[in-house]
Amino acid sequence: MSFEIISELTDIEIIAVGNSIRDLPRLRKQYGKGRWRKLKGIAQIRLPNGHIWLAELHWYEAHGIGKKELKRKRYLD
Repeated sequence: MSFEIISELTDIEIIAVGNSIRDLPRLRKQYGKGRWRKLKGIAQIRLPNGHIWLAELHWYEAHGIGKKELKRKRYLD
């Protein structure tokens, strides 16, 4: 992850659940079984060069495992 989240994640939406996730076999192999969901949300992030941006973030999450593979998808401002 080449950024730091500096605000709370807002506008969280579920993108996919269970078998709708393309990477489900890899997620289960790497992190374990769970009810995997792919989510998206908005937060302010700080880049390594110090710039602060509002960005859309995507990640995978399962109960008992937590957030994994947080990715910045696009800047919003």
